[in-house]
Amino acid sequence: MNRIDSRFAALRASNRAALIPFITAGDPDPSWTAAIMHALVGSGADLLELGVPFSDPAADGPVIQAASERAIARGVSLARVLEIVAAFREEDDQTPVVLMGYLNPIERFGHAEFAQRAGRAGVDGILMVDCPPEEMAHLRGELDAHGIHPICLVAPTTTVDRMESIARQAGGYIYYVSFKGITGANRLEQSSLAGPVAELRRHTSLPLAVGFGIKGPDSAAAVSGLADGVVIGSALIECLAQATSEPEACERVAEFLAPIRAAMDNSRI
Repeated sequence: MNRIDSRFAALRASNRAALIPFITAGDPDPSWTAAIMHALVGSGADLLELGVPFSDPAADGPVIQAASERAIARGVSLARVLEIVAAFREEDDQTPVVLMGYLNPIERFGHAEFAQRAGRAGVDGILMVDCPPEEMAHLRGELDAHGIHPICLVAPTTTVDRMESIARQAGGYIYYVSFKGITGANRLEQSSLAGPVAELRRHTSLPLAVGFGIKGPDSAAAVSGLADGVVIGSALIECLAQATSEPEACERVAEFLAPIRAAMDNSRI
C-alpha cells in the first residue's frame, strides 16, 4: 500500500487531521533539507510536501518564488531533489513524501525515467500545479507502475462537473486551494470553506487537504475541523529563511510546527 493511503487510514482511525508542511527542496541550503524533513516529522508532521524549485511558477507567491530562486542558485535540480528524498529514506521509510511543482522539469527528465527514479528514491505522490489530469495520461501510466499517486488540485472556481472528473482521476488525496490567488496570501476565511469541502466530499472518498493562506495554530486548527489535512508552506519557509545553520533550521522547524500540531489535535478533542 502507498504510504499516503496508510498514513491517512491511521489518522482517520485516531480521529486526527494530517499536518502537511511544505518546504522548498534545497532552501535554505541543499545539504540541510533531509535534516529539516526529519525535524518536521519529529515536530508532528504526518506527510511532507517537497517543492521542486522552478524558475517560472504560476501559483507560488513571492515567498516560495524566492525560496525556489535561492535553491536554483545553489544548483538544485529535479535530480538533486530525488537524491534528497533518497537520503531522507535512509532513516525514515514511513512518512509519505509528495513532490510539488510544475510539469516542465518532468518533461525534460522524461516520464519513464522520472517515475522510475522517483519510485526508487521513495516518492509517494506528485502534484503538478500546471498539469490538469487530462494532460497526464502517459505520465499517469508510468506513475502507476511505480506506485506513485497523482495528487490533484480543486479550486473555488472548480465546477461540480469538473470536481467529478478530477475526483475520478486523483489518487492519494485531493488538495483544495482555499481561495483564488497565489500561495502566501492572507485571505483564508474558514466560513467560505465549509460549502466547497462538503460538495467535494460528495464526489470522492479520498482524503481532502486544504492549503493556501494557513499561517499558524489558529488557522490550522480551524481548517482541521473541516478537512482531513492541513497544508502550510509560506509561513514555514519564511521561518526557515533566516536560519544560518542546519541545527538552527531544525530548531526553527520545531518551534514553528509543534504549536500547530498541538492546536490541531486539541481542536478535535
